[in-house]
Amino acid sequence: MKISLSYRGLAAHNGFERLVTLECHKMEKLLSAFDPDLVQCHGAIEFRPKKSEYALSVNLVLPTATLHAVHTAKDAHSTVHQTFHELESQLKKHKDKLRHDHEWKRKRGRPRVEPARA
Repeated sequence: MKISLSYRGLAAHNGFERLVTLECHKMEKLLSAFDPDLVQCHGAIEFRPKKSEYALSVNLVLPTATLHAVHTAKDAHSTVHQTFHELESQLKKHKDKLRHDHEWKRKRGRPRVEPARA
């Protein structure tokens, strides 16, 4: 997986690069079905001084789709964690769609109604 980050409004990187690469490596298990050369992760980290909060926007480009997640929080660690948690859930849903899991689900049986006796 190729990872690229851009920073806006930050004088120092504040350990964002380490947090983002750690979260990306956690997602490697889910991305094993895709060619590693074709998977790209683009992130944009922004500090908003007026509200003193961090905003992280992540795009995960796969051969079959592009997934996007955004999160804003006061803490840098929670911003990265929540953004990648949302991205992970989108990735699981996308893989279920590719596997056609919705077609393989068993239909629920109807309860049997016995005829009334006279």
